[in-house]
Amino acid sequence: MAIDLNVENVSKTFGDFTAVREVSFAVEKGRFFSILGPSGCGKTTLLRMIAGFIEPTVGRIMIRGKDMAGFPPNRRPVNLIFQHLALFPMMNVAQNIAFGLQRRRETRAEIDRKVDDILARVGLPGFGGKRIDQLSGGQKQRVAIARCLVLDPAVLLLDEPLGALDLKLREQMKVELKKLQAEVGTTFIYITHDQSEALVMSDHVAVMNGGRFEQVDTPRNLYARPQTPFVARFVGENNGWKGVVADRQDGLCTLRTDDDQLFSAATHDDLPPGTPVIFFIRPEAIIIAPDAGLENFNRMTAVIQSILFDGANSRMLAMPEAGATELMIALPQNRQYDHLKVGDRVAIGWSARSAVCFKDR
Repeated sequence: MAIDLNVENVSKTFGDFTAVREVSFAVEKGRFFSILGPSGCGKTTLLRMIAGFIEPTVGRIMIRGKDMAGFPPNRRPVNLIFQHLALFPMMNVAQNIAFGLQRRRETRAEIDRKVDDILARVGLPGFGGKRIDQLSGGQKQRVAIARCLVLDPAVLLLDEPLGALDLKLREQMKVELKKLQAEVGTTFIYITHDQSEALVMSDHVAVMNGGRFEQVDTPRNLYARPQTPFVARFVGENNGWKGVVADRQDGLCTLRTDDDQLFSAATHDDLPPGTPVIFFIRPEAIIIAPDAGLENFNRMTAVIQSILFDGANSRMLAMPEAGATELMIALPQNRQYDHLKVGDRVAIGWSARSAVCFKDR
């Protein structure tokens, strides 16, 4: 598979501050690649280096095999969409999309053909004559993308483009963007702090923290097999404890937490007894009233502190009777939990294989 974007050992410093540290990755042609991280982690700085607005301090950026060093933004085969779409309100949809083609001095007939074609590809046939203020938020997003795609970039860069939309529209646009990218086949590099956006839309996701990539993987692997404590905390919800390894045998560790509870967890790391660890278990992995006789299973009794109803995302907060760390537990709506109330004592548990454990560095 051809590589559209190759970033090799790129760092960027501003005085004494290092915004991006030794980042390397490659994106195959036609892929949806997301860079996910909290505010200030360096993801927008990295995107601006790819776009050509700033130069790396060290390292190089290759687009379709060509080193981009010294190439200004207008000479790079990329286009950039910001959160604020910057559509021209005095122009109609067709004029907005045609703007870049006119700057290239293409013929009128060719411009009209390309505008009509890209409007059909983004699902807006016949919208060329509409004013920008006649469009919904989602339609404006499509026009902004069409204005970039009509220039046939090798890579389309998107810097949190859904951030200004309301929740319902944002959920809808996540699906629409993924479908659109798959249809047009252009390589997308997507910047976001919203894990749901990254997981739903992407072929691969890089989780960024402190200027570095913590893990680059498929969405499924990031969620199910995080490689660092930061990824375990940042991607999805997790319950966590600190403690030490009390024993290890048969691929399982017995952990004694700081609030003096004993749990079993699977680990692939070499964690001898006495090793300080961080231990995570996801809310949906915790079973309410688990069946008896399950092997390698952690069990306890907890007191319900609060019930948080949110439809399919409903949660329960519970405090283990023998511990001091409150747990968040999923309440799947395919089972009846209407009988539960604050103050109830409930049996809970989870498989040791569902947990993830890291050395506490």
